[in-house]
Amino acid sequence: MTSDATAAAPRPLWRRITGSFWFQLIAAFVVVGAVLSFVAKPYYVPSGSMEQTLLPGDRVLVNRLAYLGGGPGTGDIVVFDADETWGPDGTADDGPIKGVLRWIGEVTGFGPSGPHTLIKRVIAGPGQTVSCCDAEGRLLIDGKPLDEPYVFEDLPFTPGSLDCSTTPASPRCLPEVTVPAGSYLVLGDHRSNSADGAYPCRLPGADAATCYRWVKRDEIVGKAVVILWPIGRWSGL
Repeated sequence: MTSDATAAAPRPLWRRITGSFWFQLIAAFVVVGAVLSFVAKPYYVPSGSMEQTLLPGDRVLVNRLAYLGGGPGTGDIVVFDADETWGPDGTADDGPIKGVLRWIGEVTGFGPSGPHTLIKRVIAGPGQTVSCCDAEGRLLIDGKPLDEPYVFEDLPFTPGSLDCSTTPASPRCLPEVTVPAGSYLVLGDHRSNSADGAYPCRLPGADAATCYRWVKRDEIVGKAVVILWPIGRWSGL
């Protein structure tokens, strides 16, 4: 029979604390928060502006470390926090229930992802000159046509009858612009259904000097790298 003297010694205080349910629960929240803040996070695609690359309801994984020490390149799909030039953020009427649902969406990707978070494709970066169109209706970056096999349902353009020299001009046409320092021009793949960075320039009476909407470097959340959900659409981006 075991005597009191040889009975097992009580566990150290630090073992009792770290082994408790509440400590482990708090630690799990801290780890998840750190991952979402610094490494990667899911994002819910809310609209069809990136069809057919991304469909409404897709959940993508965003790499927050993709641009450490640099910025995105042409063709990258990025998630960014839109500023006031992109319109109201849509959260003015959020009550407690919507607030909770938004938080769940932030954590899981199943639901709203942020107050005004958008996803688009980078077309040009700081110092690059953008214009549209050449004789074939292609977007030009520094005077060279951009190959865009991802574009879905582009805006109408017919050489000789609806192009950049006709009246009215094709809505595909854009005034030439040089992307400001620290900024990026982003467009949607569903070009005819995307309120993107060039959308205001396509409206009648647009001011060519101020119509573009830019994404600032510090507004970029990260690079979308893979479709997580639905399972049937698993793929890299």
